[in-house]
Amino acid sequence: MEVETLNELSGWINKYLDYMSIEKGSSRLTVRNYRHYLNDLQSFMATKNYPLTIKSLNEKNVKEWRLWLTTKKGTKGQDMILTTQAYYVIALRSFLKWLTRKGVECLKPEVIDVPKFRDHSLKFLTGEQVERLLNQPISSSTNGKRDRAILELLFSSGLRVSELVALNRDQVNLKTREFGVIGKGGRSRVVFMSERSAQKVEEYLRSRMDKMTPLFVRNIKLTEIIVDEKKVRIGARTIQRIVKKYVVLAKLPVDATPHTLRHSMATDLLVNGADLRSVQELLGHKNIATTQIYTHVTNARLKEVHDRFHFKKKEG
Repeated sequence: MEVETLNELSGWINKYLDYMSIEKGSSRLTVRNYRHYLNDLQSFMATKNYPLTIKSLNEKNVKEWRLWLTTKKGTKGQDMILTTQAYYVIALRSFLKWLTRKGVECLKPEVIDVPKFRDHSLKFLTGEQVERLLNQPISSSTNGKRDRAILELLFSSGLRVSELVALNRDQVNLKTREFGVIGKGGRSRVVFMSERSAQKVEEYLRSRMDKMTPLFVRNIKLTEIIVDEKKVRIGARTIQRIVKKYVVLAKLPVDATPHTLRHSMATDLLVNGADLRSVQELLGHKNIATTQIYTHVTNARLKEVHDRFHFKKKEG
């Protein structure tokens, strides 16, 4: 299989991105990010006057590109952190793995090491902090009701932002408090919500004057004429800003994001006795290894059991 193009590398990258969108079922945000990472590699190779071909992706050139990444600046002018550099490398490895499966002769992906992170800390909120956050929206307005419903649903269900954004009204059963979603990698799973979150979503929907499909919509002016429902569906960035707003109002010591609420849900389940495999299914993780980032919770609980029940020298 060959790509007929003046820029062979670009042709293969575009085919890979199409594969991510159509066959792998990656989100638009993921595809956009991978396009950025791989286009950065192309820009580097063009700067160095390297041929824009698959064969030019050798260990030497990739190493030079990774050194070049360490000199790049972030959006705020600071050096690119190791975590961000890892995203670029992961994108390249995934691209090379796909080429290998296609039978294209290329650099072996396993020779590229992903940067190791020094910080493996996990941000999550305590039960008291979650309650403070959830109680911040003022429910006297439709937007206040919407924000409370969003926060409640994020915490009770463990949904990713992209999954919450895509929800439609008829998809969520508020009586059974469960519904299906298509998550990362096109994997489907059943999602459960708490009784309180179902109540808050119902209150929000009752306050809306429209019958539009999206479960959550952006702030619509009364004078607006809605033609395309896609334009009124709330976006991921808006939800991120909503969470940030109430984190500040709640004066939380953690710089929480929507994903922090997902972490908090998993942590809450484990603290209360849930097993890791069940949490894996609820979060929609493909591999149990991904869920094992939460073992800090189970480890702490086990240590408490050890300290409490392990043999101790009797006094007297």
